[in-house]
Amino acid sequence: MSDYHINLFYSEEDDGYIADIPDLEACSAFGSTPQEALTEVLRAKEGWIARAIGVLSSQSHAIGRHHTPELRLNSLALTL
Repeated sequence: MSDYHINLFYSEEDDGYIADIPDLEACSAFGSTPQEALTEVLRAKEGWIARAIGVLSSQSHAIGRHHTPELRLNSLALTL
């Protein structure tokens, strides 16, 4: 199963670990340990994807599914 690439690194400036998912804009998290940062970014990923699905669903209803098939929720493919 494929998934999103996650960067995990130590930040001296923040005195902790940062995890981010480059393919999901502004999806990042902080932790005092690498595991904590990873756990938090996975939670952030779930929220990011849920929000994206909600936005796409709202847009497709507002615009009309038959006019913009690229925005139809049932045509959205996500790899989790």
